[in-house]
Amino acid sequence: MVNLLIGQQQSIEEWEKQTFIKQPPEKVMDAAGIKPGMIIGEVGAGRGRFTMHLARRVGTKGKILANDIDAEGLAYLRERCQRAGINNVKIILGEVDDPHFPEGALDMVFMVWTYHFFDQPITMLKKLLPTLKPGGTIVLVEPDPTRGPGGSDHGISPERMRRDVAQAGFEVVRIEDFLPEDLIFILKIRD
Repeated sequence: MVNLLIGQQQSIEEWEKQTFIKQPPEKVMDAAGIKPGMIIGEVGAGRGRFTMHLARRVGTKGKILANDIDAEGLAYLRERCQRAGINNVKIILGEVDDPHFPEGALDMVFMVWTYHFFDQPITMLKKLLPTLKPGGTIVLVEPDPTRGPGGSDHGISPERMRRDVAQAGFEVVRIEDFLPEDLIFILKIRD
């Protein structure tokens, strides 16, 4: 599937460099509050576009649980981690509506350009709720339908996000809009 998105002529690493112009990993991770020692569940990790950066940021005392439903993409990610000497990434093959994360284990769930692809996003959020530690957050980087290349048919508006997350037991506590085409939604479990 990634080949369809990036074209046959372009390597994954070349495509990532282009996307990082609009989604600089360090700035995204700073906005998300990612720190050394955190345990993060990444939903939609794919071939590791953000995984590698997350793993370096959390360091050897932290861990990334890299989830996807694409076994081929996860196999590539496993090899990529081995080549880079990254040992703090655990690969998890999930299902469309279940990431298979352990309960109460995560400081954060992190997704980039994943949420808007879910057929049942509220179901997924409900599955994620028990995986978070007390005070844990969910961070969603999603296309802004008013600024992104896909227009209003592509992306998630703040209004829709607030409605969705409320139905799943969360609330939007902050929205960052410094990226040229995306919004960063920070969610917490609703009191």
